[in-house]
Amino acid sequence: MDDGNRPPSRIPVSTYRLQLNNFFRIADASRVVGYLSELGITDIYSSPYFRSGPGSTHGYDVVDHNSLNPELGTEDEYEDFFAEIRNRGMGQILDIVPNHMCISCNGNAWWMDVLESGQAARCAEYFDIDWDPVKTELKGKVLLPMLADQYGKVLEAGELVLKFEEGAFVLCYGELKLPLLPETYVDVLKHRISSLELLLKAEDPYLTEYLSIITSLSHLPGCAEQDAEKISERYREKEIAKKRLFTLCSNNGDIAKFVDENVTIINGVKGDPKSFDLLDELLSRQVYRLAYWRVAADEINYRRFFDINSFGAIRVENPDVFWGIHGLVLRLIKEGKVTGLRVDHPDGLYNPTEYFAQLQRECLYLLTSGTQPGQAEVLQAGADHHEQQEKATLSFYVIGEKILMKGEKVPDEWLVSGTTGYAFMNKLNGIFVDADAAKKFTRIYTDFTGSRSTFQEIVYEKKKLIMEAVMSGEINTLAHVLSRIADKDRHTRDFTLNSLRKAIIEVIAFFPVYRSYISTDSVTERDRQYIELAVLKARRKNLSLSGSVFDFLRDILLLRFPEGISDGERKTRHDFVMRFQQITSPVTAKGVEDTAYYVYNRLVSLNEVGGAPERFGSPVDAFHGHNIGRLKSFPHTLNATSTHDTKRGEDVRARINVLSEMPAEWKKHLALWSRLNRRKKALVDGNPVPDANEEYLFYQTLLGTWPTSPMDAEKYVSYKKRIVSYMQKSIREAKVNSTWIDPDIAYEEAMTAFIDSVLENGHDNHFLKSFSPFRNVVMHLGIFNSLSQTLMKIASPGVPDFYQGTELWDLTLVDPDNRGAVDYESRIRILADIKKREEQIGPMELAREFAAGREDGRIKFYVTYKALAYRKANREIFETGDYLPLEASGERADNICAFARRLGERTAVIVIPRLLGRHISEPAEPFSWRDIWGTSAVLIPFATAGDSYRNVFTGETMKVDSAAISLSKVFADLPVTLLERI
Repeated sequence: MDDGNRPPSRIPVSTYRLQLNNFFRIADASRVVGYLSELGITDIYSSPYFRSGPGSTHGYDVVDHNSLNPELGTEDEYEDFFAEIRNRGMGQILDIVPNHMCISCNGNAWWMDVLESGQAARCAEYFDIDWDPVKTELKGKVLLPMLADQYGKVLEAGELVLKFEEGAFVLCYGELKLPLLPETYVDVLKHRISSLELLLKAEDPYLTEYLSIITSLSHLPGCAEQDAEKISERYREKEIAKKRLFTLCSNNGDIAKFVDENVTIINGVKGDPKSFDLLDELLSRQVYRLAYWRVAADEINYRRFFDINSFGAIRVENPDVFWGIHGLVLRLIKEGKVTGLRVDHPDGLYNPTEYFAQLQRECLYLLTSGTQPGQAEVLQAGADHHEQQEKATLSFYVIGEKILMKGEKVPDEWLVSGTTGYAFMNKLNGIFVDADAAKKFTRIYTDFTGSRSTFQEIVYEKKKLIMEAVMSGEINTLAHVLSRIADKDRHTRDFTLNSLRKAIIEVIAFFPVYRSYISTDSVTERDRQYIELAVLKARRKNLSLSGSVFDFLRDILLLRFPEGISDGERKTRHDFVMRFQQITSPVTAKGVEDTAYYVYNRLVSLNEVGGAPERFGSPVDAFHGHNIGRLKSFPHTLNATSTHDTKRGEDVRARINVLSEMPAEWKKHLALWSRLNRRKKALVDGNPVPDANEEYLFYQTLLGTWPTSPMDAEKYVSYKKRIVSYMQKSIREAKVNSTWIDPDIAYEEAMTAFIDSVLENGHDNHFLKSFSPFRNVVMHLGIFNSLSQTLMKIASPGVPDFYQGTELWDLTLVDPDNRGAVDYESRIRILADIKKREEQIGPMELAREFAAGREDGRIKFYVTYKALAYRKANREIFETGDYLPLEASGERADNICAFARRLGERTAVIVIPRLLGRHISEPAEPFSWRDIWGTSAVLIPFATAGDSYRNVFTGETMKVDSAAISLSKVFADLPVTLLERI
């Protein structure tokens, strides 16, 4: 981000993510806008609400970017939603999906166009399809791996059904309807045509029209046609033919009956395999090949979103695609209904830098001119690409869903206000993990599970597993491209396809970040280091593979072109690099987030998106340094502690972090619980279920998610189902004892039986008797962590972001668990009660009341409400004010994190406790902290004796004594403090 760029049009003070779906629609969202405004939220952060696949729970399966999702609401309800936001003076950040579309349902007109006309389709270049793939049988075709079983079985079971609808032939598979090539209608229309000619006289005008339609369809320009005039002719004539055929069949019953009979014959008869030959032949002539969904890993020839077959990647770098998916959102921006954008998965784009630049250019043009969306030129005619890049400015609030690895920063070239907040979340989480216990915890984990693998070793193996088992088709395609490049040079043509493929796999397995961002003929120093590090590690790991192969791949990736290379070869090499970059990201996401995070379970609160589980905690100074950097580079980036993508809710992580403070107790309880539950394990293939690593994860999960309030029988059953679902997902993601591709049902049933037995509610359940006291300790200490991270999120540089429902305790797990319904009615009542009682008894007594009954979550709600209100009223301090780390003195100096935000004479001081497990023997007892903090104090070097500060949460005023404030006073009533200089 260039600090000299024009500032975004609207900066949110705080955001709140609303997850729209069938049980929380636009009308429901409208009803909570007022509540969120009163809570202190300034901007609604909406999940995608463009037309999606039927029953979508998330909105990322978009089928039409230019229409609102009717399943979520009517046009009037959307307008009411926009009006409610505007009337409250709020903004709206909208989540958009420029990388992919859903291609597995009927609403995607672009995809259906491709399936009907192949390479001659107007939308053929919209999707990333390889029409000349490695498998020659797929040349000119697109593989559709969507069948539930082998193609032959599905065909002969009668599940593929040909239908004639309004002049067109379609193939139905369940609810899905696939178009047929219009030229292949002839196969249906000409079948048994002699019997039709016997039925109708030769001079019959209806027969003449029928034969004329067949002739017209037979002479359509082909589906591989690339000439623009021929393609226009094809579109014109195929639609005319459909209309003629529909009219003919509507007007002549004999012909309609004849066509229907042909359709019935071609559909075959279940139990007679040979009767399906006609349908098989018809399908073989289409531009798509239907296949079993498992075939995708090896043979798929369109780029997907990660490994999801139903999400086809789109080429947003194509100007037609850019405008084709941004027309509606740009109109909403023009009308002031959308004031910010969250861009999903920019790492999947061909050129993220140029995408963000173009997005900013168009937003600026719309916001500063009277032009309506769609009338602006996408690229200025004849303008130099580099000059256009310089014209782009940060004119609109855009954040990118970017996952940063260790030491990585957002590319300077990206015109964004920041990211969705994973980096902040992990830096903040680290200060609540006791780094001094790292060795002890590692020993406990390895002794219990028997695993000696480091996290990085697991990442390496799992990324390779993904490339071999899930994305081998993409890797094979890349290897063949590299092989063709090698064949062009006599110095490299002896490199075998196998050696090149292995080199690609090894380099990606060691790639230290999600991707590089090479887009021109130059390579940044940042990307050069990433590439050379990956190649170096891959080379050292594979001494049996010629080093010259790795040198060749390195030089390609670094755009080191041989002398005398042609422009065509230069373009081929550059395109290989761009494709390589698009593959490293999904491999890393699947290998790390969706596999390694479920295998390495030492302390699972560290296994978070963008996290580094091998780093056991981080010092407070590192957190301060991160905040100072954010204030300088991205002051308006999001601060998140939970998102729809996080592996655990924020309060689950806060609890599990507590275990790092008590390794001895954790070890003791692990041994006890394992012994108590040993007989509850069933044997599958001679091995006990769960294995030790899964059991280790299970106990952490119970400690993190067990509800704070007592459960009745119905809630207890619901809770057990959640744990069963989570553990099933975990073992499939880990890909050790079961997988999504090939689930081990026997193993999973044994896991379910184990959980049911362990959680059986009864007086003789010795596990639960042992579990409850320890769980209470972890829960109450976790509350301190939760409140601390809530306040730190609100007061740190950046925009605090709240995931739906997290104003109370958030004990959810990974999706779909975290996408459940939120009880807003109770939250509205709590807010109203807080306001009423604050007037009646004052903030001091209210704070004490909430602190005493902190299990119900109102204390978190209160901290959130009061801190957001203060930030909203003093936004300048937090947006542009200095960030000053504060030190502490005394015996508990290491147990706090404190900083000040200053702007002129205005000062806010934030103090939170950390790592209190060693010092609080009975955390469930009422607050009485003077003995804990003793003479410890927070130092305020810029203060003078006699300065007064008001506690925002309690209203209490306290004076500075010798440039310090006693922690006993600071934490007298609440375990977190926000002080305002009076």
